[in-house]
This record gives sequence, C-alpha cells and structure tokens, in this order.
Amino acid sequence: MTRKLLKGNEAICWGAIDAGCMAFFGYPITPQNEVPEYLSELMPKYGRVFVQAESEVSSINMVYGAAGTGVRVMTSSSSPGISLMQEGISYLAGAELPAVIVNVVRGGPGLGNIATAQSDYFQATRGGGHGDYRTPVLAPNSVQELYDFTRDAFDIADKYRTPVMVLADAILGQMMEAVSLDKAPLTPKDAPDWAATGWDNHKNSPRAVINSLYIDSAVLEDVNLKLQAKYDEIAKNELRYEENIPADAEVVLVAYGTSSRVCHTAAEILNAEGIKTGIFRPITLYPFPYAELNKVADKVKKIFSVELSLGQMIDDIKIAVAGKADVHFYGRTGGMLFSPDDVVNAVKKTL
Repeated sequence: MTRKLLKGNEAICWGAIDAGCMAFFGYPITPQNEVPEYLSELMPKYGRVFVQAESEVSSINMVYGAAGTGVRVMTSSSSPGISLMQEGISYLAGAELPAVIVNVVRGGPGLGNIATAQSDYFQATRGGGHGDYRTPVLAPNSVQELYDFTRDAFDIADKYRTPVMVLADAILGQMMEAVSLDKAPLTPKDAPDWAATGWDNHKNSPRAVINSLYIDSAVLEDVNLKLQAKYDEIAKNELRYEENIPADAEVVLVAYGTSSRVCHTAAEILNAEGIKTGIFRPITLYPFPYAELNKVADKVKKIFSVELSLGQMIDDIKIAVAGKADVHFYGRTGGMLFSPDDVVNAVKKTL
C-alpha cells in the first residue's frame, strides 16, 4: 500500500493502471485533459496501448474494437464529448462488451464552460443513447473514490459484460487529496471465451461473433429481455449508497459527488442549530437506491435534492419517496457552486 498526493484526474489514471486496463483511447477536452495526458506516459511505461484518436466518435469505436478482443479498455471525456460517444456506448451495450467510460462533467448545455456541474445525470442514468439499455453509474465524491471506483468499474464491466460509467465533476477532477494505492498485478488476464481473438478451423469451437445487429424483431426482443435481466441482476448485486441520518432527523439532504461534500458541512451547521438533519448519498446513480431511500421517507418530514443542476436526480428521489415525505429542491447551474450556508438557508425557508 502506497500513499500519493494526486489530482482527481490522476487518480483515475492510477485506478485504470492498477485494474489492469490494457488500452486507452481518447480525445482531449477540459476539464479531464490530465487523464489522457497522464496516461500517454503511464500506459507505454507499463506495456499498455495509448491512442489519442481524432475525435470522440473514433475513440469510442476503438474502445468497441479492443473490448471485442476481451482486454480491459477505457476512455474518458467530458459532457459534449460523452454526447458524441453515445452511439458507440449503445453498440457496446448491445454487443455486451465490457468497457469503462469516465465523464468529468462540465457546465452545459452546448459547449457550456469548464466549471463543475452535475447536469449529465439524465444522460448517464438513462443510457444516453438509443435503444433499451442502461449503464451502471458510479458517482465518487473524493479523489480516493475516483481511484477506487475506476478500479471497481472494470470489475463490474467484466462481470456483467457491459459498459460502466464513472461520473465525476470538474472540482473532483481538479482537486488534490492523499490517495492510498493498492497495486494489482499488472499482467493481462486470459481472453474470455466470447472474445474475438482469431479462429482456428482445426479446433472444434464456434466462431466468436461480436454483433449488435438483429434484423428479426423477435430475436431482438429476446436480446433486449436478456439485457434487462442482466440489469436486474446489477440492481440486486451492485447497489451502493451511504447514509448518516440521526434517529430523530427531520430533514434529509440527498446529494452525490461534490454536492454531498457541501451537504456534509451544511448538515453539521443545521444540527448545531437544533434542526436535526441527515445525509443520504447515492453512490450508484444507476441502479438508484429506491427502496433504501423509501425507508428513509418513513422517518422524516422533508427530503431535499441538492444538485449542481436545475433538478435531475429529483425525479428519482420522488419515485423513491412515493409521496411519504415532502420533496424539495435546491441547486445551482451553469458551473455555479453553492456554499454550505446556501443549503442551510434553503432548508430554513421550508421550515
């Protein structure tokens, strides 16, 4: 175990290296430029493949090709770059190929700015591209979790043969914190039996076919039902959340990523003033912890969705709460960051 002072984007890189990622394909875009910059040095150093593609569209299709050979593969980008990758991510899901996609979110819509935001929640948790598919989404709130969750994302991707997204934001990507690095073996794993690594017609084995095209509607329906069964398994086995809620809490702040860090301080202020407040942090944004938040709604009067957007996670919160408690929203947009006092004042206005 070693400790390093790392920027968030650098922690992503070490998470990929230590997970045994064998190939990275990407294109520069702020505020995640340190990821390809750092990996351009690290990947060759460890005998891995690094390619700066000519675009995000090229990057994700290179990911598709490498994933089809069974190696661990990754790309990273930021908001509009992820938008350009959506067709390829849908292809990865349809072909059941494991891959890791990191989105260090910036302000939007359009080109927006390079300030921190959480306005890609809809895109990340609803699949983002075309067709009946979903992508598991991990939402770190520290540089340590950027490292840990990037590693975890590769394991989840391999286990379920699916693309997995790590959803960060500009502040997390740029901030520096001490990180514990737990080195994994750097040797690549053997290719799985489904991988397209060449075919020997002298061996009694079928060809490996990587495909997401099914002309027959009945066949495609069966494929989609198979994918949905896999997503149900992911929801059952990979759900993650964190809660810190006093037994006598009146208010619960629901937040993820950087927002959850601000809410931690806001909750301390509110509790010191006698307003019993807890925090509920979804760590997997998909699958969302509906049942767990529903249980929280049995015990409190008010639930706040606190987001760096105009309100996207609030839809999932309302589904989870199912009318058991009042749901309120507080957020900023366009890259504007709220303070703990802003959250405190928003809560007080509803009391």
